[in-house]
Amino acid sequence: MAAIYSNENFPLPVVLSLRQMGHDVLTIQETGRAGDAVPDADVLAYATDLDRAVLTLNRRDFVRLHLASTNHAGIVVCTFDPDFPTQAQRIHEALTREGDLRGKLVRVNRFAP
Repeated sequence: MAAIYSNENFPLPVVLSLRQMGHDVLTIQETGRAGDAVPDADVLAYATDLDRAVLTLNRRDFVRLHLASTNHAGIVVCTFDPDFPTQAQRIHEALTREGDLRGKLVRVNRFAP
């Protein structure tokens, strides 16, 4: 299963569901860095140092970072979905399908009703 570092804005219920599915998810809150306005590039560098893919709702900035360099452990960008269990399942399926996330940008979008 994937080793992930969730960004500050990511919904905790989704993180908890991903953990139940077997993923190793570390939150920015658990590292004591929440509320510090850590720049996105530093979030990505920290996750890369930990060999974890970033999980974020901040699509624009992290797509830009990926386009600038693929030297990272992976980036998973998501659209917000208030249906947390379904969002967690879509992320799980994408992670399973992608396998090794190194250098990859994975997009997980909410489906329109």
